Amino acid sequence: MKAKLLLLEDDSALNETITEYLEEQGYDVTSLYDGDEAQDKVYENSYDLLLLDVNVPGVDGFTLLKSAREAGTETPAIFLTSRSALVDVEDGFESGADDYLRKPFALKELLLRIENLLKRNFHHDNSSQIELGEGLYYDTATLSLSKNGELVILGEKESRLLKLFIQRRGELIVHEVIQEALWGFDETPSDDALRTYIKHLRQILGKENIVSHKRLGYQFR
Repeated sequence: MKAKLLLLEDDSALNETITEYLEEQGYDVTSLYDGDEAQDKVYENSYDLLLLDVNVPGVDGFTLLKSAREAGTETPAIFLTSRSALVDVEDGFESGADDYLRKPFALKELLLRIENLLKRNFHHDNSSQIELGEGLYYDTATLSLSKNGELVILGEKESRLLKLFIQRRGELIVHEVIQEALWGFDETPSDDALRTYIKHLRQILGKENIVSHKRLGYQFR
Protein backbone atom coordinates (compact mmCIF):
# COMPACT_ATOMS: atom_id res chain seq x y z
CA MET A 1 0.00 0.00 0.00
CA LYS A 2 1.29 3.46 -0.91
CA ALA A 3 1.89 6.10 1.75
CA LYS A 4 -0.83 8.76 1.52
CA LEU A 5 0.30 12.39 1.35
CA LEU A 6 -1.78 15.56 1.38
CA LEU A 7 -0.27 18.47 -0.57
CA LEU A 8 -1.59 22.01 -0.10
CA GLU A 9 0.00 24.36 -2.65
CA ASP A 10 -1.88 27.13 -4.47
CA ASP A 11 0.73 27.61 -7.20
CA SER A 12 -0.75 25.35 -9.86
CA ALA A 13 2.52 24.74 -11.72
CA LEU A 14 4.44 23.88 -8.55
CA ASN A 15 1.56 21.78 -7.25
CA GLU A 16 1.50 19.76 -10.46
CA THR A 17 5.30 19.35 -10.49
CA ILE A 18 5.46 18.12 -6.88
CA THR A 19 2.45 15.81 -7.31
CA GLU A 20 3.83 14.23 -10.48
CA TYR A 21 7.27 13.72 -8.94
CA LEU A 22 5.99 12.16 -5.71
CA GLU A 23 3.59 9.88 -7.56
CA GLU A 24 6.53 8.69 -9.67
CA GLN A 25 8.29 7.87 -6.38
CA GLY A 26 5.37 5.62 -5.38
CA TYR A 27 3.31 7.94 -3.16
CA ASP A 28 -0.46 8.48 -3.23
CA VAL A 29 -0.89 12.27 -3.35
CA THR A 30 -4.04 14.28 -2.70
CA SER A 31 -3.22 17.70 -4.17
CA LEU A 32 -5.21 20.75 -3.08
CA TYR A 33 -5.05 24.50 -3.73
CA ASP A 34 -7.31 25.91 -1.02
CA GLY A 35 -6.79 25.90 2.76
CA ASP A 36 -10.45 25.40 3.59
CA GLU A 37 -10.70 22.32 1.40
CA ALA A 38 -7.43 20.97 2.83
CA GLN A 39 -8.73 21.45 6.37
CA ASP A 40 -11.84 19.43 5.53
CA LYS A 41 -9.72 16.65 4.02
CA VAL A 42 -7.46 16.46 7.09
CA TYR A 43 -10.49 15.97 9.35
CA GLU A 44 -12.28 13.56 7.04
CA ASN A 45 -9.39 11.31 5.99
CA SER A 46 -6.27 9.63 7.31
CA TYR A 47 -2.91 10.66 5.82
CA ASP A 48 0.65 9.56 6.50
CA LEU A 49 2.15 13.03 5.99
CA LEU A 50 1.02 16.61 5.30
CA LEU A 51 2.83 19.01 2.94
CA LEU A 52 1.49 22.51 3.58
CA ASP A 53 2.07 25.87 1.93
CA VAL A 54 1.38 28.81 4.24
CA ASN A 55 0.01 31.63 2.08
CA VAL A 56 -2.99 30.01 0.40
CA PRO A 57 -6.62 30.95 -0.24
CA GLY A 58 -8.88 30.24 2.74
CA VAL A 59 -7.33 29.21 6.06
CA ASP A 60 -3.54 29.59 6.02
CA GLY A 61 -1.20 26.64 6.57
CA PHE A 62 -0.12 27.68 10.07
CA THR A 63 -3.69 27.99 11.31
CA LEU A 64 -4.74 24.77 9.59
CA LEU A 65 -2.03 22.69 11.27
CA LYS A 66 -2.44 24.34 14.67
CA SER A 67 -6.17 23.56 14.63
CA ALA A 68 -5.51 19.98 13.52
CA ARG A 69 -2.98 19.47 16.34
CA GLU A 70 -5.43 20.85 18.90
CA ALA A 71 -8.02 18.38 17.58
CA GLY A 72 -5.62 15.49 18.16
CA THR A 73 -4.13 15.00 14.68
CA GLU A 74 -0.59 13.64 15.03
CA THR A 75 0.19 13.23 11.32
CA PRO A 76 3.73 14.52 10.60
CA ALA A 77 3.80 17.77 8.62
CA ILE A 78 6.26 19.78 6.52
CA PHE A 79 5.73 23.44 5.64
CA LEU A 80 6.72 24.43 2.10
CA THR A 81 6.96 28.21 2.00
CA SER A 82 8.85 31.20 0.69
CA ARG A 83 8.52 32.87 4.11
CA SER A 84 12.03 32.58 5.52
CA ALA A 85 12.19 35.09 8.38
CA LEU A 86 13.11 33.56 11.74
CA VAL A 87 9.76 34.54 13.21
CA ASP A 88 8.01 32.62 10.40
CA VAL A 89 10.10 29.54 11.08
CA GLU A 90 9.26 29.82 14.79
CA ASP A 91 5.55 30.22 13.97
CA GLY A 92 5.75 27.13 11.78
CA PHE A 93 7.19 24.90 14.48
CA GLU A 94 4.96 26.38 17.18
CA SER A 95 1.92 25.48 15.08
CA GLY A 96 3.00 21.83 15.15
CA ALA A 97 5.28 21.33 12.13
CA ASP A 98 7.91 18.59 12.05
CA ASP A 99 9.97 20.23 9.32
CA TYR A 100 10.20 23.51 7.38
CA LEU A 101 11.40 23.70 3.77
CA ARG A 102 12.06 27.06 2.17
CA LYS A 103 11.21 27.72 -1.48
CA PRO A 104 12.75 27.26 -3.93
CA PHE A 105 13.82 23.73 -3.09
CA ALA A 106 15.03 20.68 -4.99
CA LEU A 107 12.49 17.89 -5.38
CA LYS A 108 15.11 15.39 -4.23
CA GLU A 109 15.50 17.31 -0.96
CA LEU A 110 11.74 17.23 -0.44
CA LEU A 111 11.75 13.49 -1.05
CA LEU A 112 14.55 12.94 1.49
CA ARG A 113 12.68 14.93 4.13
CA ILE A 114 9.48 13.00 3.48
CA GLU A 115 11.30 9.67 3.80
CA ASN A 116 13.01 10.85 6.99
CA LEU A 117 9.72 11.81 8.63
CA LEU A 118 8.00 8.59 7.64
CA LYS A 119 10.87 6.61 9.16
CA ARG A 120 10.81 8.76 12.30
CA ASN A 121 7.12 7.97 12.64
CA PHE A 122 8.20 4.37 13.20
CA HIS A 123 10.16 4.95 16.42
CA HIS A 124 13.20 6.51 14.72
CA ASP A 125 14.23 3.32 12.97
CA ASN A 126 17.22 4.08 10.73
CA SER A 127 16.15 1.54 8.13
CA SER A 128 12.94 1.47 6.15
CA GLN A 129 12.81 -2.30 6.75
CA ILE A 130 11.39 -3.50 10.07
CA GLU A 131 11.89 -7.20 10.79
CA LEU A 132 8.85 -8.97 12.20
CA GLY A 133 10.31 -12.49 12.40
CA GLU A 134 9.68 -15.63 10.34
CA GLY A 135 11.05 -13.95 7.21
CA LEU A 136 8.56 -11.07 7.46
CA TYR A 137 9.60 -7.46 6.81
CA TYR A 138 7.56 -4.27 6.87
CA ASP A 139 8.78 -1.38 4.70
CA THR A 140 7.99 2.00 6.27
CA ALA A 141 8.73 3.85 3.02
CA THR A 142 6.23 1.92 0.89
CA LEU A 143 3.98 0.65 3.72
CA SER A 144 4.29 -2.85 2.28
CA LEU A 145 4.76 -6.28 3.84
CA SER A 146 6.96 -9.03 2.42
CA LYS A 147 7.76 -12.62 3.41
CA ASN A 148 10.99 -14.24 2.26
CA GLY A 149 11.28 -11.53 -0.37
CA GLU A 150 7.77 -12.00 -1.74
CA LEU A 151 5.16 -9.24 -1.46
CA VAL A 152 2.25 -10.08 0.85
CA ILE A 153 -1.01 -8.69 -0.52
CA LEU A 154 -3.00 -6.71 2.03
CA GLY A 155 -6.16 -4.68 1.69
CA GLU A 156 -5.93 -0.93 2.38
CA LYS A 157 -7.45 -1.14 5.85
CA GLU A 158 -5.44 -4.26 6.72
CA SER A 159 -2.28 -2.38 5.79
CA ARG A 160 -3.29 0.60 7.91
CA LEU A 161 -4.05 -1.71 10.83
CA LEU A 162 -0.64 -3.38 10.51
CA LYS A 163 1.04 0.03 10.40
CA LEU A 164 -0.77 1.02 13.61
CA PHE A 165 0.25 -2.23 15.30
CA ILE A 166 3.92 -1.74 14.38
CA GLN A 167 3.97 1.90 15.46
CA ARG A 168 2.47 0.96 18.82
CA ARG A 169 3.98 -2.48 19.28
CA GLY A 170 3.43 -3.83 22.79
CA GLU A 171 0.69 -1.32 23.61
CA LEU A 172 -2.96 -2.09 24.16
CA ILE A 173 -4.73 -0.24 21.34
CA VAL A 174 -8.36 0.42 22.19
CA HIS A 175 -11.15 -0.08 19.67
CA GLU A 176 -11.78 3.66 19.32
CA VAL A 177 -8.19 4.34 18.23
CA ILE A 178 -8.28 1.50 15.72
CA GLN A 179 -11.58 2.70 14.27
CA GLU A 180 -10.23 6.24 13.88
CA ALA A 181 -7.14 4.93 12.06
CA LEU A 182 -9.06 2.66 9.68
CA TRP A 183 -12.27 4.48 8.84
CA GLY A 184 -12.63 7.97 7.43
CA PHE A 185 -14.96 10.69 8.62
CA ASP A 186 -17.67 9.67 6.14
CA GLU A 187 -17.37 5.91 6.78
CA THR A 188 -19.12 3.72 9.35
CA PRO A 189 -16.78 1.50 11.40
CA SER A 190 -17.59 -2.21 11.31
CA ASP A 191 -16.73 -4.62 14.12
CA ASP A 192 -17.27 -7.56 11.77
CA ALA A 193 -14.86 -6.09 9.22
CA LEU A 194 -12.28 -5.44 11.94
CA ARG A 195 -12.48 -9.04 13.11
CA THR A 196 -11.91 -10.15 9.50
CA TYR A 197 -8.82 -7.92 9.20
CA ILE A 198 -7.49 -9.27 12.49
CA LYS A 199 -8.07 -12.87 11.39
CA HIS A 200 -6.16 -12.29 8.13
CA LEU A 201 -3.23 -10.59 9.88
CA ARG A 202 -3.07 -13.43 12.42
CA GLN A 203 -2.80 -15.92 9.57
CA ILE A 204 0.23 -14.01 8.31
CA LEU A 205 1.90 -12.89 11.56
CA GLY A 206 0.87 -15.73 13.86
CA LYS A 207 -2.19 -15.86 16.07
CA GLU A 208 -0.10 -15.52 19.23
CA ASN A 209 1.32 -12.16 18.08
CA ILE A 210 -2.02 -10.30 18.01
CA VAL A 211 -3.64 -10.57 21.42
CA SER A 212 -7.30 -9.72 21.95
CA HIS A 213 -8.28 -7.94 25.16
CA LYS A 214 -12.00 -8.56 25.55
CA ARG A 215 -14.15 -5.44 25.08
CA LEU A 216 -11.01 -3.24 25.11
CA GLY A 217 -8.90 -3.72 22.01
CA TYR A 218 -5.83 -5.50 20.63
CA GLN A 219 -2.12 -5.75 21.36
CA PHE A 220 0.64 -6.57 18.86
CA ARG A 221 3.58 -8.44 20.40
